[in-house]
Amino acid sequence: MRKLAGNLTVQVLFAVAVGVTLGIVSPDVARTMKPLGDTFINLIKMIVAPIVFLTIVTGISSMQDLRRLGRVGGKAFVYFTLTSLLSLVIGLIVVNVLKPGAGFIRPDDLANATLPGAGTEPLGVIGFLSNIVPSSVVEAFAKGELLQVVFFAVLFGIAMAMLGERAQLVSDVFERLSEVFFKIVSIIMKVAPIGAFGAMAYTVGTFGVRTLLPLGKLMLAVYITMALFIFVVLGLIMRQYGFSLWRFLVFIRQEILLVLGTSSSESAFPRLLEKLERYGASRPVTGLVVPAGYSFNLDGTAIYLVMAAMFLAQVYNVDMNIGEQLTLLGILMVTSKGAAGVTGSGFVVLASTLAATKTVPIEGLAILLGVDRFMSEARAITNFIGNGVATLVVARSEGEFDDSKRLACEAEGRV
Repeated sequence: MRKLAGNLTVQVLFAVAVGVTLGIVSPDVARTMKPLGDTFINLIKMIVAPIVFLTIVTGISSMQDLRRLGRVGGKAFVYFTLTSLLSLVIGLIVVNVLKPGAGFIRPDDLANATLPGAGTEPLGVIGFLSNIVPSSVVEAFAKGELLQVVFFAVLFGIAMAMLGERAQLVSDVFERLSEVFFKIVSIIMKVAPIGAFGAMAYTVGTFGVRTLLPLGKLMLAVYITMALFIFVVLGLIMRQYGFSLWRFLVFIRQEILLVLGTSSSESAFPRLLEKLERYGASRPVTGLVVPAGYSFNLDGTAIYLVMAAMFLAQVYNVDMNIGEQLTLLGILMVTSKGAAGVTGSGFVVLASTLAATKTVPIEGLAILLGVDRFMSEARAITNFIGNGVATLVVARSEGEFDDSKRLACEAEGRV
């Protein structure tokens, strides 16, 4: 019993359950728990940028063959593009079949609602592309701009790979720094249940249960779509490359629960890197694909964005023909890639997309306020699992996967 109580999986599950219960029983008290969740997320964000930088640099620099580096990056890019397209198509089909926004009565005070990220200028396609290059490396780290950190890390890693032996000292230092930061992660994870409790208590206490009923159909549609994507699309991909999706999910169950409790895939980013290496993926592949995936492989976010946009079109009785829907899908292929590291990302990116299509009133975003937080868990988990699968696929295709490690992990049930 003591061993069970000390298990992080059990602790996070218990914390989430207590948070939900408090939100229902005493909403006023539950709302005051918000700083607990925010503080935990800040602890994680504090170390994400340096860990991303170190893992990319050490991963790339260990690839002395730059042609191999380009091959791995190219495979990852092709995989990200194909799975993003599949996720968008599945989301578009489901939202057209279920029509969750049909018959929805629009609130009278939409125009007066305050939206998350209000006052933030949507990046747009050109803005997104130009924003990848940081004007200052220090500023990119200070603001936690993940795309910019990835860009700089790739350049740094390539430069080290080109220098070869002359950069070995720097490489050794970065390897030791990586160990230090992962040790910090293990310390932070001790308080993960507290963060999960605070986040869930605040969410349920603020929005309640009854307020979600009118939007329950949308939530159900989103969850069904993401389940289809994970267990059908990703499941088939895993089987094609000789993996069992279910066994992999069992192996990373602690991290999935952490993402569920915090609604942030970033909270489990450092542990995902460690788990994938233990599962058998090589460090060079893991160090390149996972950080890149956190910026460019956002399948859950893509599903949410296309379904939210079509939901609002249905709410406003905007009849979008197949051409307009395909245009929407094309724009989302680009704008969804900029959802990571953006303040109020879901609303800002969705606003950018609606502004580009000019078919659905942007003020309709206020309709989603009540349930966006509850759907964020689904998209964060989908993003998280998708990046894990992407790494395994690329590692397998490159011959950089050790099946003996995978079999040992699955046999021993290690977490």
